[in-house]
Amino acid sequence: MSQEHTSRTTNATVEAQYEEYLMPIWKELNVPVRRADGWTVEDFDGNEYLDVFSGISVTNVGHGNEAVVEAAKEQLDEFVHGCTYVHPHQPAAELGEKLAEVTPGDLQKSFFCNSGTEAVEGAIKLARKYTGNKEVLALEMSFHGRTLGSLALTGNKAYKSDMAPTINDVAHVAPPYAYRCQLCDGGPCSCACAEDVERVIDTHTADDLAAVVVEPVMGEGGIIVPPEGWLSRVQEIAHDHGALLIVDEVQSGYGRTGELWASDHFDVVPDIMPQAKGIANGLPLGAFTARPEIADAFESGDHLSTFGGNPVACAAALATIEELQGGIVDDARERGAWLSDRLADLEAYDVVGETRGLGLMQGVELVDPSDTGPMDVAPAPDPKLAKHVGHHLREAGIVIGVGGFHSNVLRFQPPLTIPRDELERTVAAIEDALDDWD
Repeated sequence: MSQEHTSRTTNATVEAQYEEYLMPIWKELNVPVRRADGWTVEDFDGNEYLDVFSGISVTNVGHGNEAVVEAAKEQLDEFVHGCTYVHPHQPAAELGEKLAEVTPGDLQKSFFCNSGTEAVEGAIKLARKYTGNKEVLALEMSFHGRTLGSLALTGNKAYKSDMAPTINDVAHVAPPYAYRCQLCDGGPCSCACAEDVERVIDTHTADDLAAVVVEPVMGEGGIIVPPEGWLSRVQEIAHDHGALLIVDEVQSGYGRTGELWASDHFDVVPDIMPQAKGIANGLPLGAFTARPEIADAFESGDHLSTFGGNPVACAAALATIEELQGGIVDDARERGAWLSDRLADLEAYDVVGETRGLGLMQGVELVDPSDTGPMDVAPAPDPKLAKHVGHHLREAGIVIGVGGFHSNVLRFQPPLTIPRDELERTVAAIEDALDDWD
């Protein structure tokens, strides 16, 4: 695009093109992006916004990170495509070795794809091939993608409307969501829902379980963090039934929670681990990594991807991991601890039901204290208030995610490089929005 054409482009121009030429599925925050740097984005009308959502947990080492951009440019000068699974190349080989080094425990062999949903679907295929079983168990309120296989795992009808049938042989179990759990009655999580996995297997499966798939921190569900012991108990039950534990780190990985992997918080080594989003800081790449004996169940032709493991994306991923290991994860841990304490102050508002999270993956659940929520546990979710706060922040020059199963959770998932004063600016803007709520 020429500089002259760019200078004439406005927000309205781009939005009109979207309406005319893109399928009508896009969700916009009224912030078209012309350029981005660090923790800010700029639209075509010259407005600058603080980004505390980072494209849904993608640009973890900051927009336009110099090391990542340079690594991608250098690879562009060499070659762009050769198909990773036809022509072996160095970026994919080195990234595979690096993932074997940085992923938990004895995870060693990776398959590279283009996205998170592909990583999840590939992990399911591998689990079925390795175990010889077919059924999969996932969590209610979970999100694992929108293609038909991963959509079957996603525990939210909002994503499935008019899309059934998906793949068969999928059952769901309650998530570790203590705030709205009848078993915990809004108190500390008792891990009873982990024990309920056994009941669901006994009553909803044909004893042909290939895998249990979980997010270690549930992103789309509303930044739900399980208690200590929950993930390890779920893995134990899965193994007792000859199944594998697939830990979906697509949204929670690559430093997002203050550890390189969210599962590190719970001292659990997955059997298979899908990854994407933050892996290459915005370039399209996904992966799933497994122990050698599991990975080797795949034979030539069992799985493939034309663009998976693209050399430019792999080069960017290697630079991203190096940046994360250079102190960014440590910074995210420190700033996340501060942010968690600061968000807890918001619970003084009666419309703030709970704040929760790990690292720089934090959520603020907004409620209507005058009404009782689902299953008579906790106040009713208030999506209208959440929408109001999101709009108020956008008017103040801040982009924040609004989601959760009930569309009532503010989602902090900024670039991990964001300074503390910008986080404080965001929390203060939330307080202004809550004060403004009538």
